[in-house]
Amino acid sequence: MAEPPGEAPEHAKEEGRGLATDFSRSMSYGGYLDLDTLLSAQKPLSDRHDELLFIVIHHVQELWMKLIIRELEVATECVRAGELRPAFKGMARVSRIQRQLVEAWDVLSTMTPADYLSFREVLGQSSGFQSWQYRLMEILLGARDEFMLKPHAHDPALAARLRAAFDSPSLYQEALRLLARRGIPVPDAVLNRDPSRPHAEDEGVVAAWERVYRSSSEFFDLYELAEELVDLEDAFQQWRFRHVTTVERVIGMRTGTGGSAGVTYLRRALERRFFPELWTVRGRL
Repeated sequence: MAEPPGEAPEHAKEEGRGLATDFSRSMSYGGYLDLDTLLSAQKPLSDRHDELLFIVIHHVQELWMKLIIRELEVATECVRAGELRPAFKGMARVSRIQRQLVEAWDVLSTMTPADYLSFREVLGQSSGFQSWQYRLMEILLGARDEFMLKPHAHDPALAARLRAAFDSPSLYQEALRLLARRGIPVPDAVLNRDPSRPHAEDEGVVAAWERVYRSSSEFFDLYELAEELVDLEDAFQQWRFRHVTTVERVIGMRTGTGGSAGVTYLRRALERRFFPELWTVRGRL
């Protein structure tokens, strides 16, 4: 016999007997997550259906980037201290988050060019190029380009945070310093490089990683560190690639909002490596 409309089945009622239902004096799920704030942050500026999708995708990506930044900062501190196990955990988590970022592009790609162009004008000069969290994520991984700090100069506190990371050793530089502390020769010019200067591929660093790979049983934790770094860059490149293909699918070769070169700029980014020696060494083994 069907249950009366609006009535839960008896077995469901029994299973729910112990559930809290009065939140007048205690914290609820929505209260803990501050869902009112989170869900009220999506404010489309047009009446176009796909603008909400566009906003949600970028909010989701910014939330994941917030966690990535925290994990990279902790991993860098751990490598600096020579504590690799917690560093590996954080780096592995980042690699898995990056998979979620890649999947986000798949969702956004359901938006057609006509869908996007129907609300593009309301975006004004705003652009993903201006994402400070993306910029900080790149800086923590080793990217160094003074020009990329300029879009954030109007916010002193934010500019100071980016500058502090920019002038500090990256995760990769700390990894190379650890190699040296473990007795693996790394050129002094690399170890003592001004952190604010970009890293260029160095033959001495290639040789250092080659020793780690050829003596993996002796330096197994460093060997694992190398592979965790490769995982990070591999996932990051996959994210970049899906970004390029999604943008090209939606706007073609148009100039991006905010004046960026759009697909042309994104394609150039695919050529940049954070840890170049870890890719070169693969052809030496």
